[in-house]
Formats: sequence, structure tokens, C-alpha cells
Amino acid sequence: MAGLARQLGAPSGLRGRLVAAMLNRANRNTVAQAVSALSLPRDAVVADVGFGGGIGLELLLDEVAGSGRVHGAELSETMLASAARRYRGDIKVGRLHLHNASMTRLPLPDDCLDGLITINTIYFVADLGGAVAEFARVVKGTGRVVIGLGDPTAMQAAPYTAHGFRIRPVSEVIDELGTVGLTVERDVRVGDGIAAVHLLVAAPRARTSGPGQIPGVPRGPH
Repeated sequence: MAGLARQLGAPSGLRGRLVAAMLNRANRNTVAQAVSALSLPRDAVVADVGFGGGIGLELLLDEVAGSGRVHGAELSETMLASAARRYRGDIKVGRLHLHNASMTRLPLPDDCLDGLITINTIYFVADLGGAVAEFARVVKGTGRVVIGLGDPTAMQAAPYTAHGFRIRPVSEVIDELGTVGLTVERDVRVGDGIAAVHLLVAAPRARTSGPGQIPGVPRGPH
């Protein structure tokens, strides 16, 4: 379980590639719904932060086909190398840019993105506030951020999460987003029952109907 937890947080080597392939299959629907929630124009500039096996890169490239551009940020050298091989054509023509970077230090200018997704990543960052501050910095006032996380109750029941995962209540993540000026518009559930994933769809506060929480977004602990 400890080895699996390490590979989920930072895939490396052959085992990391196998885990990444498994996650691509398991998470495809979740990532597809996250991409859809961004409501992107065809010429959008977007990012997948902590892209892992790269299914988000694939779906974002399809979504912004044409003059759009995709940025992928990842710490795992194995995942960066795999993405560089798989998407070498998109990299060559400038449609995809890969960055060896953490979510708390994105090598992107201010207000440059129309949308950003990060799926199943926040368990592995100690400074959640610093990460969401970076998301707020790089996303335009007209953009959206989608954070995907497993339901905390279901996550706590998984044996591998005892090995280094930081499981936070959904309400805490919503509050951290609010602190940096990102208001959650929707909490989309993907899947069935308690194990359904949360997709927190957030926008800069100027785009929402007013300060504070959007009606209908749950705030109690999960």
C-alpha cells in the first residue's frame, strides 16, 4: 500500500507508467466532465496541473483544436517523458507546452489561462493555500478552475491513503479558494454514492453573482 501511494503521488519507472495507464482508464469520465465544465472557446489557452498519465492533455487538446494551446505541469520525470513522446507532434507545432513544475510555482504569466484543471492532486500538496493562489494568479477574470478530488469519507476508507495522503474536507477546499478570490459555482458529483468524485468549478469572484458562496454548494464537512 505504501508503494502504491508513492506511485499515485509521483509515478516513476515501469510501475509508474502502469499505474498511470490504469488511472487514465479509471478517470477518463471524471476528467472529461472537468474539461466540459470549463466551457472553453476553441482558441482557449488552458492547463492541466499534475497531469499524470496525460488523459487531461488529450482531452484538452481535442477541446481547443485549432488555435488553442495547452500547458501541462507535472513533477514526475517519468510522466513528463511519456507525455513528450505521446504528444510530440502537438509539442512540435506549439499546441502543447510541458513544464516540470509544482502547482505552487507555475511557470506561467499572470492572467494567461482561460481554464485550468487539476484532478486528484491536492492530496499531495502541503501548501494548499499556495496552490490555489497560483491558480487564481494565472487564470483570467473570465476563466474557470476545476479541482477534482475524491470524496473524503471514501478516501479515508482506502488502505493506501494512510501513507502520506492529505485528505481535506470539501468545505476546507472551498474556503481556501474563496480566500484567494475564487468562488465555487458548482460542486459536480461524478460517479455513484459516497464514492462519487467532487468537481469544484470555481471562477474569479467578479464573475459570480456576489461575494461569498454560490447558493446550492454544500459547505458542511464531507
